[in-house]
Amino acid sequence: MGIFSSIKGAIFGSDEDEKTEAAPAAEAPKERAAISGVDVEQRIGSIPGSDKLNWRTSIVDLMKLVQIDPSYANRKELAGEVGIAGYEGTAEQNIALHKAVMQKIADAGGIVPDDLKN
Repeated sequence: MGIFSSIKGAIFGSDEDEKTEAAPAAEAPKERAAISGVDVEQRIGSIPGSDKLNWRTSIVDLMKLVQIDPSYANRKELAGEVGIAGYEGTAEQNIALHKAVMQKIADAGGIVPDDLKN
């Protein structure tokens, strides 16, 4: 599982959560469909400690909040996953990375305010 998948799972819930909610006889689909209607800002805001971190603009704080190591190596890997080439960890690139992650969350069906996306 990649870094983005971990972030997405923390917001939408994991595939395991879906499997336990499904009927026992139902077969799980090979690809997970987009989840529509998840209020991302509300969902992240309900995570304990969210009021103490600047997760709305900081990729480091967002990663901390969902319990992912925000190391440079992990941010660089995440940048590659969301299509940002040449990531060096500058402030501008971190802002762009945060916006790209929020855009991908929106693309996956999350309701994300426009000011948090690209």
